[in-house]
Parts: sequence; structure tokens; C-alpha cells
Amino acid sequence: VPDYADKIIHSDMQGLGPDGKATGQKATFTGASKANATAEEAAKHQMKLTKEEQAILDGSKGPEMAKLMKIQVLFGNTFGAEKLADLGGAPHSNLYPGAPYLGSLIKMLDECAKAGLKSYAPYTVNPRPYDCFNVQNNEVEMQIVYEGYPLQKELDWVHTRLGAPDLNKRSCACYVKEVGNAPEPGTMVAWAESSAVNYGNSVLGIRTNRNGAGIDLICALTGKAPFFGLMTDEGRQAKWLIDVKTSKTPDWGVLGTAVGRKVVEDVPLYTGIDKYFEGGEVTEDNLHLLKAMGSASAASGSVGLYHVEGLTPEGKEKGRDLLVEGYQTYVYDDAEEQKIIKTFGNLWPEKDGDPTAAFIGCPHNTYYEMKKWGKLVTEALDKAGKKKTAIPVYMFCANVVRSHFIEEHGELAGKMLAAGMVSSPMCGVTWGGTKGFSDRVRGVTNSAKTRNYTTIQYFPDQT
Repeated sequence: VPDYADKIIHSDMQGLGPDGKATGQKATFTGASKANATAEEAAKHQMKLTKEEQAILDGSKGPEMAKLMKIQVLFGNTFGAEKLADLGGAPHSNLYPGAPYLGSLIKMLDECAKAGLKSYAPYTVNPRPYDCFNVQNNEVEMQIVYEGYPLQKELDWVHTRLGAPDLNKRSCACYVKEVGNAPEPGTMVAWAESSAVNYGNSVLGIRTNRNGAGIDLICALTGKAPFFGLMTDEGRQAKWLIDVKTSKTPDWGVLGTAVGRKVVEDVPLYTGIDKYFEGGEVTEDNLHLLKAMGSASAASGSVGLYHVEGLTPEGKEKGRDLLVEGYQTYVYDDAEEQKIIKTFGNLWPEKDGDPTAAFIGCPHNTYYEMKKWGKLVTEALDKAGKKKTAIPVYMFCANVVRSHFIEEHGELAGKMLAAGMVSSPMCGVTWGGTKGFSDRVRGVTNSAKTRNYTTIQYFPDQT
């Protein structure tokens, strides 16, 4: 671990796989953008600013806004942006852990809050990195939490003053109806968090780059974002045709992992999967399939946008006209699926040990998934004549989703709790990445994203 990050106890990969080895991945996380940009090149490029934007840069709205605008201009110049775009909808931020290494960023945002600045619209935020009420309520885990996230109070207070709603809506799946952050197709926004950006660009049809923590909130405070990459028509064209030819419904997480590894950050166009969505529509009952596929491609590669022929907004409107000249084709069939699954190694220190916990919900579970898994597990227990699962089953979802589920299915929710199924609003991946986690927990999951980031083993839903 670098000296400046000696207190980091979790990782968002940054070029390292969960086994600690370099992945060889190099990406700008913005799709069709200016890769390998240098400070010298950035200095030569100058975005065109409006008179109002130049005035803000010159201090017309105070020193804090001037600094924010300066950061945006430098950021935009680095990636060759032609201008700043006016934003709509609502932002989504992945600035969620109150870890020491984020101290300077939290301090900067606190200065903005003290100056009375606010986001142009109420914004959503990723889930908290821990849950001492339902999950990490033992001495070992709580010590890790309180030592690892001493700035959580300061960070949450900053979000409150800048315009984030209460903690019950914290979720990486900000687009579910209970959380409500789902802008209309074509809306320019500034989102962060790999799976949210992936889903938003692809399934909702919004336009955002895959921003890092900090840039998202700078854009939220100015109401503008540098216009480049996945925000442009050119940047949203597909360089890959993904021809899915499996004999049955593909394993969505494995498919996404395969595509992320193949295209890295390029935009793919899928064909052959719209038939798995009744009526060619994405609904509350099936959106989790694309959530699983997209998040895996964003974690195994850096895919910030994909299209599905006949299903997603641009895939319906333009189809194969989205493909650039000279595009590449990747055929995903049964043999390819099995080939990818075989690369999912066992990263437990004790290879032949029994699992001690199951992790379901990365990205966060939808209302439909809570109901589906609740029925699957409790009915299987009834059939086996058992009352409790052999290991805890952690169901990660936003509090507002859990509340909706309890309101509609209170009896099932009670059976789930009695059976050992624990609902939590935390980020399960962050827990899986904490220091010494693999020495304490042998986890299993149905989330390919979780598998990409942690030592938790992947098993298909039917397993």
C-alpha cells in the first residue's frame, strides 16, 4: 500500500484484482475519451466558456465557486472537452466512506457547505460502507469500522448540507423506484459509481461519464459538467457487437464479466438477449438482469455504457446503426460461458473450507429480488423441514426498498428474518474488501461484481 494510503482498508481495485495481482487494465473510465492525456497536452487545450461561466471563474459567485469552476476547466481540458454542458435530472455520488484518505476532499466540500453552496438538485449517494446494527455488531468488526471510517460523521453532515436526502435512500441502485433517481433519456447528468453510471447510460439512456468521487459533487454544485466522452453522440457509438448465442438464458453476471474483460472501456452492442425481456421492455420484475450484467462489465472492465438491440433506448432507436465502421465481434455461446466460469478461482485462504456467509445484492437488491430470494430460501427450508439457514444470508438493499417489501410482504419478511436472512443497507463489497476479511469470512455470492472485487466466491443463482 502506498505511504499516502496507509489507512485504506478497502480497495476499488485500481488495477489490482482481488488476488492482489495486477490486471493489466488501463482505462480512462469515460468510454471514447482522450486516453493517456498529459498535463502538457491539457495545457494546450482550452474549452470554450460562456460569458457567465467565465464570470464564475473570475469570482462573480464567490471564491468557492471560482475554485470549483477552475477544477472543472482543468478536468475538461485534460480530456479534450469542447465546452461545459448544463445538467438536469439529479446527480449521484459515490463519495460514501469516511476514510482518512478522503479527508482533504471532505474538508473542501465542507468549505463549500459553509459558504451556503448546494447541489442544483437533491442528489443520491452510495450506501454507507458499514452496518453496525445488522451485520458488523461484534467487537472485531466494530473496531475495524471505527478505526477505518473516523470521518463518516463529517462526510454524512457534508452530504446533508449540500443536498442529499436522508440515509434511508442511500443506494448504489439509485434508479429503483423507491429511491427515485431515474432521469429521462437524453438528460445530461454527472454520476459516479461504476454500476450506476453503467445502468443509467445504458438502460435509462441518460448521458454521463464515469466520474470519480469528488468530480460528481463539483458538477452538482456548479450544475455543469465537461462535455466529452459518453456525453457525446460520437462517444456513445459501439465498437463491439456482442453476439449472444447461448442455448438457454445466459448467466448474466458471467456474460457481463466476459464482455468487460473483452472490451475494457469500449461501448458494446448486445444482440440476442432482448428475447429474455417480455415485450421487449425493461420492467421492475426484470431490470435486475441488466443490473447484474452491466455491473459485472463495469467491474471486470470499465464499461460505462452498453446498448441492447431492441431493448435499451438507443438500441431500440438506432439498432446496429450504432456500430462504428470496422467494429469487432465477440460471440458468446455455451462454450464461452463455461470457459469464463472456469477462470473464477477460489481465493479463500482455506480452499476446502465450508462457506460461512452468503452475500446477495451487489448492486443493491430491488423489491422484486427481495421477494424472489425470500420465497426461494424459505420455501426450500420448509421443504427440507428446517427453520434456519446453515449460514447467514445477507440481503443488501436500501432501507426504502426494505420498507416497501415489509409493507407488502410482512409475513414473508418475518420468515426471512427468523430463517437467518439479514437485510442491510450497507455496501457489501466494501465489507468484503476490509482488512483481514478473508481470514474471518468464507463468503459466497451470486454477484459477479462482488466476485471481481473481493475474495467471495461466485455461484450462479440456480446453485
